[in-house]
Amino acid sequence: MARVYILANVLPGKDRDIRDTLRGINGVTNADVITGQYDLAIVLEADDLNDIFNRIIKKIRKIKGITRTETFIAVE
Repeated sequence: MARVYILANVLPGKDRDIRDTLRGINGVTNADVITGQYDLAIVLEADDLNDIFNRIIKKIRKIKGITRTETFIAVE
């Protein structure tokens, strides 16, 4: 099982709508609105990293209103 953590910035006022969209994507195990430098914290899990990155590129990065993401790969 592979897991990544994504921190994202979104357009003002779009955080809850985007969070709800993310929660509907297969493989997203958690998506929360957070405080601080980033607006959302997202956890993605899949069988391997290729599957995860395909989901990131094909689904998450295409969501309108996301302005920036930073991805962290879990190593254990």
